[in-house]
Amino acid sequence: MFTFIVRRLLQTIPVLIGVTILTFGMMRLIPGDPAQIMAGESASPEQIELTRERLGLNDPLPVQYMDYVTGIVTGDLGTSVRNGRPVSGEIAPRLRPTIELAFYSTLLSVLIGVTAGVIAAVRRGKLSDSLIMLFALFGLSMPNFWLGLMLIQYFAIGFDVGGINTGWFLASGWGTWQQMVLPVITLGTAGAAIIARMTRSSMLEVIDQDYIRTARAKGVKERVVVYRHALKNALIPVVTVVGLQFGALLGGAVLTETVFAINGLGRLMVDSINARDFPIVQSGVLVFAFLFVLVNIIVDILYGFLNKRIDLN
Repeated sequence: MFTFIVRRLLQTIPVLIGVTILTFGMMRLIPGDPAQIMAGESASPEQIELTRERLGLNDPLPVQYMDYVTGIVTGDLGTSVRNGRPVSGEIAPRLRPTIELAFYSTLLSVLIGVTAGVIAAVRRGKLSDSLIMLFALFGLSMPNFWLGLMLIQYFAIGFDVGGINTGWFLASGWGTWQQMVLPVITLGTAGAAIIARMTRSSMLEVIDQDYIRTARAKGVKERVVVYRHALKNALIPVVTVVGLQFGALLGGAVLTETVFAINGLGRLMVDSINARDFPIVQSGVLVFAFLFVLVNIIVDILYGFLNKRIDLN
């Protein structure tokens, strides 16, 4: 196991190098001059040129890239163009809300999606199966920002129902459970729909296997057959989808963070792109890439626990 983890971590190095090259190059292709933004609209050409020199923007691109990589290796992510603060100090407080939002949304997606998928598979062809797949299609079809706005309208602003106001939750910020519920539901709905469909499909393949029919023929209780024998073997493709969903939620939380005014990393990235703040954008993308790779390593490790025939050495 230790050898496998070390090997996978070493394999992430080329991936992260490729991410740094892509983000470095693409940020330089975006129109706009960060020196002009940092110096101010009323700055003279001389002041702008001094700012460019101080930021190292006059150096050749290979020199700028090597300075950037050297800073990463030494733990120096650079300085924000907008406010002159260290990039690590800008990213660190914004990272926690984004990770928590992605984690809780993924947890909600798994709880709802796996449960719904198992019920749909066990009761295939029946009304409950059709309703679950209908709601799954509905969840996949709803844009996150629209769902977030609807949840704010009905459960944050609220309205009176029989003298009871439905404004139970808060519409902005992050920290208390009243602030977390609506964003987590907003971000986790589509994931729950995907996981439900995948779980149903995987369960249907497993349920038709000979060993499941043998277990039933021996008189094993249906609950034991479904959850101990069928579900465990059906979870491998589901775990893959969950890992991909978590990574996608990390990068795709920006809309939810914007709707609910959450000061997360996704929102910081969008603001930094608009301000041409190269250091923050490059470091933020690198953080997302590392977390995504880390989640995939965890998924690979889970394969070994779910199926002992998978060799991780």
